[in-house]
Amino acid sequence: MQVYSIDAGLFKLDGGAMFGVVPKTLWQKSIEANENNLCTFSMRCMLVVEGERIILIDTGMGDKQSDKFFRHYEPNGKNLFDSLHEKGFKKEDITDVILTHLHFDHCGGAVNKEMVPSFPNATYWVSKEHWEWAIHPNAREKASFLKENLLPLQENGVLKFIEEKNQRTTNFSQHIDILFTNGHTRSMMLPIIRYKGHTIVYMADLIPTAAHIPLPYIMAYDMFPMTTLKEKETFLNEAVTNNYMLFFEHDANNEICNVYKTEKGFTKGDFYTLYTL
Repeated sequence: MQVYSIDAGLFKLDGGAMFGVVPKTLWQKSIEANENNLCTFSMRCMLVVEGERIILIDTGMGDKQSDKFFRHYEPNGKNLFDSLHEKGFKKEDITDVILTHLHFDHCGGAVNKEMVPSFPNATYWVSKEHWEWAIHPNAREKASFLKENLLPLQENGVLKFIEEKNQRTTNFSQHIDILFTNGHTRSMMLPIIRYKGHTIVYMADLIPTAAHIPLPYIMAYDMFPMTTLKEKETFLNEAVTNNYMLFFEHDANNEICNVYKTEKGFTKGDFYTLYTL
């Protein structure tokens, strides 16, 4: 079994939106903002080679949107497919794509400019409950669910569903379980990967960066922030007890860390990369 970090580039988001009620005087100690209050975040995917299955987790925002769209987010840096190639893989090699949720910065690369699936031999896995949520979006979240990222998967017959079934976790493969969370958006999936004696959790948008580990640091983007608060507390207690390694999708500087609990609450521990584990 091999696990790789796959760089799908960088982009910018408003710092206030990313940290919610936490004041800038606090969050800017961890993440720098420019003159427009924009902060740089990563789109860090993961590749898991498990026997004959080559599993990609999330795909970044892709390159098929308009220049006007991209001006809002200033994407830059590496390309998903170039990063895969650097690790020795082609798009045709991918057998499975797990989409943690269907916001554009997590699934945009799943469909290419020709409006067909980017990975021609892959099955795309989405939470069934989240799919229904995404194709019938509420007004607040609608701008994050783009039809061109979603419908081609269904139209080309490559979409399969993972059902929550009132379970907190479900098994996906020999070394991967799925943890469901419902604060950021309905039925987001966090892959839990067992690798080299470690338990690595792909954090998606429950804890997008190491700066978001303290409980009050919750994004304004979250649909149900009080649910996020409860989910974070439950998860972080488990992470401390079981020494989980948190793999950050959006932290531009830090790939992995564990978590400590002090008298003041939860805090980031030691930093790692997949290479150093």
